[in-house]
Amino acid sequence: MNDTPPDRQGGPTPPTTHASSPWTLREYAFLGDGERGALVGPRGEMVWLCAPRWDSDAVFSTLIGGPGEYVLGPDDHWNVWGGYYEEGTLIHVGRWITGDSEIECREALAGPAAPDRLVVLRRIRAVRGDARIRLRLDARPGFGTHPMTGLRLEDDGTWSAQGGGLRLRLAGAADATPDGQGLLEARFTVAAGEARDLVLEIGTRAGAEELDPGRLWRATERHWAGVAPDCSGLAAPRDARHAYAILHGLTSASGAMVAAATTSLPERANGERNYDYRFAWIRDQCYAGLAVAAHGPHPLLDAGLSFMTERLLADGGELRPAYTVTGDPVARERALPLPGYPGGTDRVGNRAGRQFQLDSFGEILQLYAAAARLDRLDTDARRALDVAVDAVERNWTRPDAGLWELENHWWTHSRLCAVAGLRAAAHAVGGRAARDWDGLADTILRETRRRCLSPRGLWRRAEGDDGPEAALLLPLARGCLPPDDPSGPRTRRFIAERLSEDGYLYRFGHGDRPLGEAEGALLLCGFMMALAAHHQRDPVTAFRWFERTRAACGSPGLFAEEYDVGQRQLRGNLPQAFVHAQLLEAAVRLSDDRAG
Repeated sequence: MNDTPPDRQGGPTPPTTHASSPWTLREYAFLGDGERGALVGPRGEMVWLCAPRWDSDAVFSTLIGGPGEYVLGPDDHWNVWGGYYEEGTLIHVGRWITGDSEIECREALAGPAAPDRLVVLRRIRAVRGDARIRLRLDARPGFGTHPMTGLRLEDDGTWSAQGGGLRLRLAGAADATPDGQGLLEARFTVAAGEARDLVLEIGTRAGAEELDPGRLWRATERHWAGVAPDCSGLAAPRDARHAYAILHGLTSASGAMVAAATTSLPERANGERNYDYRFAWIRDQCYAGLAVAAHGPHPLLDAGLSFMTERLLADGGELRPAYTVTGDPVARERALPLPGYPGGTDRVGNRAGRQFQLDSFGEILQLYAAAARLDRLDTDARRALDVAVDAVERNWTRPDAGLWELENHWWTHSRLCAVAGLRAAAHAVGGRAARDWDGLADTILRETRRRCLSPRGLWRRAEGDDGPEAALLLPLARGCLPPDDPSGPRTRRFIAERLSEDGYLYRFGHGDRPLGEAEGALLLCGFMMALAAHHQRDPVTAFRWFERTRAACGSPGLFAEEYDVGQRQLRGNLPQAFVHAQLLEAAVRLSDDRAG
């Protein structure tokens, strides 16, 4: 969340005159297969898709003012829309009621995914009455810099084209009409009770196998059938299971989970906080792993642990805050010459990948402790745990950029995270090393208390900064302090008094500006408050924060990073992984209170 303006690059082709207008973020549904993700709007318009991987250039970029989209929906604009996810999956069903018909479109990114090839499945069905349907496919690789060329209809009725190093095939639309510029359009009718399948393949290689929708749908259904665990015993079980499905859809086969599927969706209209989150943040990966571990030893825990271990053993104390899902460094920021989502400016890359963030090592230690408690700590992971402890021991006095990726400072949250992580690891692993880790935790806490605890018994935001800081809630919830330490409850109450509005929580104040003027409420912080209240044995407050925060989404049930309290709108990139992770963990932890 840094504010350095990137350099600009040039050259996309302009959007066509028929490109879809953007919606408020709460209206979009998300499709993901772990290697890339798409956003679909209420009219059946797929307006965001990068290919072949998360951090590749976009093929459909209408969302941020570029060219390229894939529309499949009613030709009748007199309609109302809705939709839902099939439970425990990212198979989405869009629905429309027109004047004389009811239409559904079942859609998904096919699974299991391949890193060099994606498949979009869409099945349009006339539930009641004949459905008049509009199809529009306008693929523009490279954020629009490369048109698709060589578009032709093959003998098997499949359209094919290439451009920008990508190859495209579309099955199920032999009656479409090309415009000579790589655009395909069709209008057709699906008879009442009937359905029509369309299969779109995009990849770096030409596909050889038949694009058989029945086979692809069966494989996708089998894939999702074993993904999301039963969450029936949790607080908000449906939302918790949906959160697990979203985290799975954001997680690559490498085990790396991207922070969000999108780039440059603004946190504030006409502000500078527009970032690229299509990378794997170490901290966010830990949040997700801890949430899953709280429920059980599910595959997402092993996946995240594997990626973390590989990076720690490779990079040691020079571990970066963020990587691509393939473990490569994150590219530097650069701007795109696109209009941007309204109120935003487009950029790709992220300079946070070169910062030092001490709190990430504390979260890593928490993750390894959780894995140890579930007997998921193999030999390599145990070695990686020692690397993380060594990194804390060498660097805990060093100023860092912290959770919010600001200027280097002696942030209290970072030190308390290190304390909580060392305590958890010592307790879970035991042995001689544990005594040393506990001793190091004592040393860090003693010095942090000297520098960062105010005379009022409140934890400061940083050395020399007495302001409230919502990030402190998480190490307080993780047990960085003794149970009888009064500074924890005092700090939680202080944060609630100074940083809350209408039941939502902001991360910190911006001078004398009113809450909500500089940025939206951070949804991560609302769930942190619920976890802290639960840890401090205040279940009523915990549930109040949990229920209020989980209300900040649209009908698809997706959370962005921030919430505009006054306008009741989502702000920032979508879907934001760490918000869904904290919802899942809070649902698990609070289920104990509900049972009690």
